[in-house]
Amino acid sequence: MCNSVVNHAGAYGERWRGLYNLPAMKRVLVVANEQKPSVSASLRELLPWLSTRAQVVGVETDRVTSLADVDADVILILGGDGTLLSVARRLAGRQIPLMGVNFGRLGFLSSFTPQNYRNYLEQFLSSGLPVSVRQMLHALVIPPTSQFSRQRSDDAEKDCSFSATALNDAVVTAGPPFHMIELELTADGEEGVGYHGDGVIVSTSSGSTAYNVSAGGPIISPDVEAFCITPICPHSLSFRPVVVSSRSTVVIRAKRVNEGTTLFCDGQASTRLCAGDTVLIRRSKHDVLLLENPDAREWRSLAEKLNWGVGPRYSNQGPA
Repeated sequence: MCNSVVNHAGAYGERWRGLYNLPAMKRVLVVANEQKPSVSASLRELLPWLSTRAQVVGVETDRVTSLADVDADVILILGGDGTLLSVARRLAGRQIPLMGVNFGRLGFLSSFTPQNYRNYLEQFLSSGLPVSVRQMLHALVIPPTSQFSRQRSDDAEKDCSFSATALNDAVVTAGPPFHMIELELTADGEEGVGYHGDGVIVSTSSGSTAYNVSAGGPIISPDVEAFCITPICPHSLSFRPVVVSSRSTVVIRAKRVNEGTTLFCDGQASTRLCAGDTVLIRRSKHDVLLLENPDAREWRSLAEKLNWGVGPRYSNQGPA
């Protein structure tokens, strides 16, 4: 995980700690998505500065390596929301706070900017920052040959053919040849409801501003413990998004699907679905800890990033 840049930074930090007799420093892992413009340059500038203030335990750039064994007090993420989603999934439940710096576009999860994150990082290292606890969902695919029962869903893990966690959403999408698919949706063991369309989204409150809102689902405050079930292009005018408790177990049964019908978790982990497969979605046993920008405001972020609540633009032609 560590490259030569990290080793140099670590030696640099050790030298200055000895010279100035600084106290023990917090351990920081840096995750950098170098495919994003300006990230590489920012990383080169960051490491000498950071190594005088913290112990840099590594720099991870491949976005594949498991982070389950990372030993750090904070993970600094230079990239975008997609990079943060990848880190949250690869942590495998480790309760290490994530500090996302948005080098992407919207940055709902990555609330710090390339211009201000150093000041906030220094504040965290010295006195701390607010931490937001975000729920994740856990998706399982159970083949039709298993003895799965809705009444014994706790035993589903041993029979599953696919398992993944997601911070934003689990999405069943129709895929090629892009005919409508037929699904059966249930929650908490109730009788299933048949559904024809292009798929379905099950999002967390954190993921409600992602694919969910694009498909017409509601925006949910991130501190609300809920899932949103949002159909994708339903073949019905009355099939609307539904918000349920995150204590619910959502079951999606694939009745008629395409060759390319797929389950995606956060758009990163995926598996093909076949007729008869059952997708079981419930709250993960592990949450994700996000360091929050203390100067950011939820309503203002919606207005700035989604133009939420912005009125129409009028031409300057005077009164009608």
